[in-house]
Amino acid sequence: MKDIETKEDVASMVSGFYSRVNEDPLLGPVFNDVARVNWDEHLPTMVSFWSSLLLGTGDYKGQPFPKHAVLPLTSAHFDQWVRLFNENIRKQFAGPVTDQAIHQARQIAKLFEFKFNQIQARNT
Repeated sequence: MKDIETKEDVASMVSGFYSRVNEDPLLGPVFNDVARVNWDEHLPTMVSFWSSLLLGTGDYKGQPFPKHAVLPLTSAHFDQWVRLFNENIRKQFAGPVTDQAIHQARQIAKLFEFKFNQIQARNT
């Protein structure tokens, strides 16, 4: 298997991952029913986000957490997100950039979960 090398590779990774998210009984309802994600807009944004992180393209200019802060997420959601991300990427790619993507996904999930816990602690 090849490593992630191009923006097209990132697009393949993102497309495969979010296809799995849509089908997932835990994550799908949050993305589709609660957040009502417009996938035609979201997928290119995610390609820009991951291309910036993994390939240094600088395409992404945003702040991902605020849009997620209002969602009803738990540790189970973050664990499932990481699990699906890892399974998806490992089926498509292998190498140092792939390993970096997995590491970044775990770090993002940990950071988001930490921030969610802080918000919940303030609201109780």
